[in-house]
Amino acid sequence: MTLDDPPGQATTLGEETAPPAKAKPSLLRNRSFQALWSSEAFAGVGEHAAAIAYPLLILASSGSAAFAGAVGSAQLLANGLSSFFGGILADRVDRKRLLLGCNLVRAVLLGLFSVMIFSGPVNVFVTFGIAIVSSCCFGLSMPAGMAIAKQLVRPDQVTQATAQNQIRLYGAIMAGPSVGGVLYGAARALPFLGACVSFATSTILMLFVKNTPRTVSTAQGKKELFGGFQYIVRDPVLRPVMIAMTFSNLAFNTTGISLAVIATGKARGASESFIGLTMSVAGSGALIGALLAGTVIKHIRPSIVFMAGYWIGPVVAVLLMTAPGVLPLGLLTACVYIRGPLINAAYLTYVAKCVPDGLQGRVIGVMLFTTTIISPIGVLAIGSIFDAWGPVWVFAAVAVIATIGALPTLSRGIRTLTSLDETPRLTTAKDMS
Repeated sequence: MTLDDPPGQATTLGEETAPPAKAKPSLLRNRSFQALWSSEAFAGVGEHAAAIAYPLLILASSGSAAFAGAVGSAQLLANGLSSFFGGILADRVDRKRLLLGCNLVRAVLLGLFSVMIFSGPVNVFVTFGIAIVSSCCFGLSMPAGMAIAKQLVRPDQVTQATAQNQIRLYGAIMAGPSVGGVLYGAARALPFLGACVSFATSTILMLFVKNTPRTVSTAQGKKELFGGFQYIVRDPVLRPVMIAMTFSNLAFNTTGISLAVIATGKARGASESFIGLTMSVAGSGALIGALLAGTVIKHIRPSIVFMAGYWIGPVVAVLLMTAPGVLPLGLLTACVYIRGPLINAAYLTYVAKCVPDGLQGRVIGVMLFTTTIISPIGVLAIGSIFDAWGPVWVFAAVAVIATIGALPTLSRGIRTLTSLDETPRLTTAKDMS
């Protein structure tokens, strides 16, 4: 063949044309991943639908707003604590079986609970127990659900799969409470019966997930228990992002910032329907961010995603201090919510590509534990500051905390991160896996 010959054409008699490269199947044709995605979507909607119904049920049965608030905090604490141990299990046992077991337990548990509600009044402490056990199953399954995705897709599909998972995650967060509220309005038992059906469906779909290899972690004792912490502390990317995530969740956790916006709206004389519209506008930010996540992390440097994502927090908090009216509060909060899926997608893509498979469950478990366990403190602090000094001081406190959280993103490890395929670790993985 000469330089002038078109590629792929024969130049002499008998020379065969090279066969065209076979196109790789798209992620949408990956049945195992899509079955996992659908399974986790049903489980997420069921969990969030039931989670919003527990406080409503307790408020209706006991008349105590304190008990209703306590069950929400108890769910967050149970979720955070169990996610730490869920990460350890995800690196020790078959991740698919762990997901199947947690979904099956929740399906049976909430099915029995809905029968109890249909039969008559339910004790408050029984409701607390059901809510805590269900949240523990949720926490135990989350690290496995995030870590198993890498085992089902090609290396070139990891970024796309992580971005698609953000749509599932934030879609469930938005849809679940709405579904739970509507079902509760029809009958008190229906949110829990609906959650039972969701978990049963999730269990069935999980059976279609194939080819999930066992994890290879051989760590024992302290290395197994604290391997996730040690890895994050020594990694120049994961460490600052984890600190930023923790402070951001303290300042901008969904429950706390929603409480601040709702209380501010009421103090400014807004109607319930207008406040509801404001919160819908705010919540739409998360879904927009989830839809944009794939494009953003594909075309924008991760250093920019992390730095811009966290520094927008203090800016929005200052604007919330001075914004007039009520609807602008929702628009500004939406700007904060947009960043969540973008940061999560970038962070989890880095974990999937750069953290050894035998450590991924523990690293994700530590992330979930640290960021979730701090949320009740943020909710309590926002409520207390609002009662004592009003909305301006609430948003001022949020601005200070968000600024502290954004500072770690100025570290060299973040500023020089040009690709999510980079592995600028300071230690070898074998020391902790």
